[in-house]
Amino acid sequence: MNADMNHQGVILIVDDNPTNLEMLFDFLANAGFTVLVAEDGESAIARAEYAPPDLILLDILMPGMDGFETCCHLKANPLTQDIPIIFMTALTETVDKVKGLSLGAVDYITKPLQHEEVLARIELHLQLRNLTKTLQEQNQRLEREISERQQAEQKVHQQAALLDIATDAIIVQNWDNHISFWNQGAENLYGWSATEVIGENINQLIYQAQILPQLENIRESLAAGGCWYGELQQITKQNHTIIVASRWTLMRDRNGQPQSILAVNTDITEKKQLESQFLRAQRLESLGTLAGGIAHDLNNILTPILSAAQLLQLKRSPSEEWSQQMYRTIESNCKRGAALVKQVLHFARGVEGKRSIVVINHLFLEIEQIINSTFPKSIEFSSDINPNLWAVIGDATHLHQVLMNLTVNARDAMPNGGSLTISAKNFLVDEQYARMNLEASIGPYIVITVADTGIGMSPEILDRIFEPFFTTKEVGKGTGLGLSTVRGIIKSHGGFINVHSEIGKGTEFKLFVPAVETMATSLAENVELPNGNRELILVVDDEDEILETTKISLETYNYRVLTASNGIEAIALYARYQDNISVVLVDMMMPLMDGETTIRTLQKMNSQVKIIAVSGLVGSNKIAKDATINKFISKPYTTQELLQTLHEVLYQGLYFADAPTIPNFGF
Repeated sequence: MNADMNHQGVILIVDDNPTNLEMLFDFLANAGFTVLVAEDGESAIARAEYAPPDLILLDILMPGMDGFETCCHLKANPLTQDIPIIFMTALTETVDKVKGLSLGAVDYITKPLQHEEVLARIELHLQLRNLTKTLQEQNQRLEREISERQQAEQKVHQQAALLDIATDAIIVQNWDNHISFWNQGAENLYGWSATEVIGENINQLIYQAQILPQLENIRESLAAGGCWYGELQQITKQNHTIIVASRWTLMRDRNGQPQSILAVNTDITEKKQLESQFLRAQRLESLGTLAGGIAHDLNNILTPILSAAQLLQLKRSPSEEWSQQMYRTIESNCKRGAALVKQVLHFARGVEGKRSIVVINHLFLEIEQIINSTFPKSIEFSSDINPNLWAVIGDATHLHQVLMNLTVNARDAMPNGGSLTISAKNFLVDEQYARMNLEASIGPYIVITVADTGIGMSPEILDRIFEPFFTTKEVGKGTGLGLSTVRGIIKSHGGFINVHSEIGKGTEFKLFVPAVETMATSLAENVELPNGNRELILVVDDEDEILETTKISLETYNYRVLTASNGIEAIALYARYQDNISVVLVDMMMPLMDGETTIRTLQKMNSQVKIIAVSGLVGSNKIAKDATINKFISKPYTTQELLQTLHEVLYQGLYFADAPTIPNFGF
């Protein structure tokens, strides 16, 4: 007999025979069980619901509700359905035992009852019930653990999905710089897929050699403070240089030792370029203010010196040759200083004096004569001047000086010869162009271009060319005021300058000078812009204002427009409307997926897709020569340039006047 089991069991005996109840009660109580009794089925059900026992001994043949019906009620009730039921029946009774077992009973015992048999069966089924309870509890615990693990795994998957949705590049590298995680944002930014980079050394992948010492300093700061934030220069798979705002977080192991680094990188390349442009303008403004003040003071200093030198020459005897020579030297250098101050004032304040209507074509004739008569024959000169060029209101002498300064600089940039080209054309700046160039205003301009095939300039030099006294020429061969004077003169005329230069490929200056509106208006009114024929154009650009103005412009001229703010959106839209889209207008510099990658992906989807590439950055010549691109236009562009380019791409090779009718797809 198992004493531990006996003291833990509660037995309910159900029998209509008082003698049987009393006998079983005494026997089981003496065996250590807690015993409850009921003389009919209804009482048994009520007691079992009130205080569920561990086991029920149930007589089958009872008046009113028999044992089978009582069993059915007990098994139908959630409070009592798990209680083991053992039927009791006399040997002389004919009973369907199979029916009892099918109703949920666990056993039968026969009367007259054998105490040892009764006790053995009760202990057996109580043990089975306890084991069943234990198993159920373990199963519930396992189900909870499985559910918690599934929830944890689901959370991990959700977090991983969120990391991939993030536009930032999220990278995890171990302390030895090998990549262990690379999200979709990193794939879009750098061009490498996760399978290509996992396990690779990140320092060898996205950093140039000169950046490595900076990375060592960052790691030291990270080990000390646990986090670092700053800007880094990196390279992409296409070997493009980008600038990112990078946030590093150090993750340690259980022992507190550095284990891995979480880096979140945001592409700020275009932002830095805009900041650089703004700071350059600020710096030039401050330099201009400073130069103006210094020039004024220098004039005050030089004036009495020059006057004194001239006066002393008159007072001294001509026989004192040495003294006369010194005075002439003083006078000569004072005049040189005054001329230098005049150039500084041109830079600082622009051009002062009377303005008149200037026909620029005459200036070009003079410049051409000077170039042909004085420049080396190794320099090939050509010009392309619009014969109907608009006039400007300005100072002809100073505009002449601008052209001379630029052509002389071009000559000096080609010591071994090359090509020099001057061109001029009429140009209408519309709202769209003005939105893309802060210095431009809506209205008519003339655009003068001076281009050479000389040595070119690096971005660092290009950033400083308009600063006064900055020069790359040898000592004695340049004052550093030529280009600052050019900028001052053009700015004083209300214009602006765009410069493009590449090392070894040459330099191009574009001077935008406001034209005389009264003369330009009638010509502008005669410009007929080509209308569309309800073609669907997909415009891709990360600048919302450019998307908005381009969409309005195209819709005004009878085009339908879809817009996408990045390459990923563009691909999704093209996949949906591929059969309807006539041309895709793609900006080359975008976050997430750059223009080049977007174009290549679109061409894989449709090798015949018509592409117009757009860029305001250096390297546009390379893009324009790409045979897989139909046309290239540079930012900022006017509505006229956009419409004419679009018309050329749409109807290239068509020799009929009327464009085909395009069905309306509901855009």
